[in-house]
Amino acid sequence: MTLLNTPRIRRRRLVGAAAAVGLVATLLTAGPASATPDPGDAPTRTEVSRSTSAETKAAIKRGDIPDPDEIVHSDNIEHLANIPKDVLSDTNSDLAFQGKYAYAGNYDGFRIFDISNPRSPKTVAQVLCPGSQNDISVSGNLLFLSTDSSRSDDSCASTTQPATEKSSWEGMKVFDISDKRNPKYVAAVETACGSHTHTLVPERRNVYIYVSSYSPSADFPDCQPPHDGISVIKVPRKAPERSAVVKFPVLFPGDGPDGGGNPGEPTNPGVSKTTGCHDLTVLPSKNLAAGACMGDGILFDIKNPERPKVIDRVQDNVNFAFWHSATFNQRADKVVFTDELGGGGAATCNEEIGPDRGADGIYDIKGKGDKRKLVFKSYYKIDRHQADTENCVAHNGSLIPVKGKDLMVQAWYQGGVSVWDFTNSSKPKEIAYFERGPLSTDTLTTGGSWSAYYYNGYIYSNDMAKGFDVLKLDDRRTDPAKRIRLDELNVQTQPDYFARNRG
Repeated sequence: MTLLNTPRIRRRRLVGAAAAVGLVATLLTAGPASATPDPGDAPTRTEVSRSTSAETKAAIKRGDIPDPDEIVHSDNIEHLANIPKDVLSDTNSDLAFQGKYAYAGNYDGFRIFDISNPRSPKTVAQVLCPGSQNDISVSGNLLFLSTDSSRSDDSCASTTQPATEKSSWEGMKVFDISDKRNPKYVAAVETACGSHTHTLVPERRNVYIYVSSYSPSADFPDCQPPHDGISVIKVPRKAPERSAVVKFPVLFPGDGPDGGGNPGEPTNPGVSKTTGCHDLTVLPSKNLAAGACMGDGILFDIKNPERPKVIDRVQDNVNFAFWHSATFNQRADKVVFTDELGGGGAATCNEEIGPDRGADGIYDIKGKGDKRKLVFKSYYKIDRHQADTENCVAHNGSLIPVKGKDLMVQAWYQGGVSVWDFTNSSKPKEIAYFERGPLSTDTLTTGGSWSAYYYNGYIYSNDMAKGFDVLKLDDRRTDPAKRIRLDELNVQTQPDYFARNRG
């Protein structure tokens, strides 16, 4: 671990399935797994032209871009700690939180940190269980991992195997984390087209899991078109070995071979065809969910968690290439959707791409009940241009809970971590940032913050290449959030931040 009590500060200049009981997980190293469109199976290094390399070096010399690996941040952010990757050496992915623990996904498995002292996090366990992208969440004594790469079987010792083989496996894995130092793999559920991401809808006796996956093919026995919905898994808390798919609600009904979602190319050039969803966010206190579904954004009612009902659906066939994720504000009258232009492996935070692509789209929710509509208001994108050797695009973030304000922290891969205010839907603005200089000036090398979330007074970021970062935000606009304490946080299951924090 590297402690950073006195980091260098330099402000940047802005420039124009079957259940599997008792399965064993190990702590040894393993080879890489894969998933799309998020980085993992894409080349980690791609040569760039000589002119691009020269321009990157010139921008660094001018001070427009930090030196390679140099840390820069706004005056109101302090970098407290960094823990590099260790046993799990592949790509870092998502984060979840519970009490004094942070759970960090990695394409090789997952890692548990004790964050009781945010300035000095300690590794509690590292569990090898390859299967991209190992999207992660926790509920009570259960931990859930998504597998979206075709595997030889459902064990943690599986190897890659073509999806054209019927015996291949993809889906959800369930661990018992009663003993944080020794998690036990207790169940596996196969799902159609695997599980790229997942979202929990917890109840007292059961946990429902909404599984997002996409890209079916007639050649894949377990991923057949049309794949126009999500898998719903029911997990009994006291008997997780009985976990099973209970529904596959269709979200995009239609008569075409891919259902009724966005047709994508060639009808809508540059837009992904909707063949499933990438990620869902639920707001249980309002019985609402928002879906980022490749070529579509949707709003739906989850009063009955086994039968979600679509309320509204929107498209942006001008500026949105791939609807990636969604975040509600606390009052549930806004949704922020992200566009993962370039799949997370491209340089899109530059003057050529501009401010409206690879950005966030802010939508107001107008009306009541089943008449609610998503109304576009504006885009938000970091205006700190990155080098053309840096993958950068809008990615995972969470609310910073301040009453009367809509504040968010968000990962931008090598664009770093951005804190921004969208209280005025039409005029979002950045109020803080943290980033590193490019990993390379000669190659486009994938890295940067995959997820950046606010939890109990601190920002935690899982950097794909550099490891686990802890940041402290000191700003009068965000300071009230320090009073909000949560027992558990899965960002895609948004809490009612103020229900138990009345003081």
